[in-house]
Amino acid sequence: MSDYLKIGLRFLNLKNYSSALEEFLLVDKDPSEFLDLSYYLGICYTNLEKYDQALLYLEQVVTNHSDILMVYQCRLILSYIYSVTGRYKLAEFELKELIEAGFESAQIYGNLSYISYSQRLIDKSLEYLEKASKLEPDNPNILNSMGYILANEDLNSEESIQFCKKAVKLKNEYPAYLDSLGWAYFKAGKSNEALLFLRKALSLAGSNKIIASHLKTVLGEIK
Repeated sequence: MSDYLKIGLRFLNLKNYSSALEEFLLVDKDPSEFLDLSYYLGICYTNLEKYDQALLYLEQVVTNHSDILMVYQCRLILSYIYSVTGRYKLAEFELKELIEAGFESAQIYGNLSYISYSQRLIDKSLEYLEKASKLEPDNPNILNSMGYILANEDLNSEESIQFCKKAVKLKNEYPAYLDSLGWAYFKAGKSNEALLFLRKALSLAGSNKIIASHLKTVLGEIK
């Protein structure tokens, strides 16, 4: 292993992606032939939000690498990139490829739910969450997502509160879950309870546009 690769991996473990990238680019090997290097470069570019470069390297890994777990991880990253860049069909394709390969998981169904919700496919989004819940009934992220969608879409305010409560009970200092619970209370017409959780969520998050927007909406309703 070259010194550049060793140093790059140290920076990568420290989540210092810009420094890691600098070291990996100095490695005297062709990434298309040394696929582990392609993987590391793909991770760095993804975290630096340089998605076109990331795709170039990650797709090489998916196509040519023999390590099934590395391919699995790359498909997850690819689905994330396609999702945040609005290429939802491609994001969905990567995740469904994983399911067909036997990698069924709550995380994958949760990601598929997010992709569906981003396209306003509400019923489909909830169906994926139900599949995820069957695999991991106590997964706080799945519980939170279910609660938030039910609340935000005005489908079942009381049930949404129960889902969000379960998520908060499992991770009671997590801002996103507190925000969802506060929003669920607001949608159920319980503004005082909503304020309590939204203020706590914002204090823990420090700065978050979505939480701040929810809090502003609730305060405006009370006034």
